[in-house]
Amino acid sequence: MFDAFAKVVSQADAKGEFLSTSQLDALSAMIADGNKRLDTVNRITSNASTIVANAARALFAEQPQLIAPGGNAYTNRRMAACLRDMEIILRYVTYAMIAGDASVLDDRCLNGLRETYQALGTPGASVAVGVQKMKEAAISLANDPNGITRGDCSQLMSELAGYFDRAAAAVA
Repeated sequence: MFDAFAKVVSQADAKGEFLSTSQLDALSAMIADGNKRLDTVNRITSNASTIVANAARALFAEQPQLIAPGGNAYTNRRMAACLRDMEIILRYVTYAMIAGDASVLDDRCLNGLRETYQALGTPGASVAVGVQKMKEAAISLANDPNGITRGDCSQLMSELAGYFDRAAAAVA
C-alpha cells in the first residue's frame, strides 16, 4: 500500500522523471485538506460501533428474512460475523481515506470478498445495502461542520462516498 505521496514518487521514479507541476499541485491540495481529512477519519473512527450497529439495524428492518430462522444472520454467531465484516469494511474505508488511496481497501479487504461470500451463501446484495447504510451514516457524521476544520469538504465527501461505493460494488 502506498499513500498518495509514495505513489506519486514511485510513479515518477519508474519513469525516471521529476514530479510534474500537476502532481505537485495535487499533493499540495491534499496537504491543504489534511486537517479536514483527519477530522473525517476521526469522526468515523470515534463512531464506528454506532455506524455499524445502526446500519445493521436498518438493514435487518428492511430485510427481516436475514435474521429469521434460516437467514444468513440468524443465530448469534452469524450475526456477530455479519457485524464483524461490516466493521472490517468500515475500518478499511478509513484507511483508504487517510491514505487518499483505495489500494489498501482493495488489496486487504475487497479482493476475493465476493467469492468468499458466494462460497458461504451470503447474499452480496444485502451486504452492499449494509455498506450503503454505513456510507450514509459516515458521510452525515463527517460532513457535520460543528467542531471540525472549516472549509469546503465536498471533494473529501465525494472521495469517502467513492470508497464505500467501491466496497458495495465489490460484494454485490
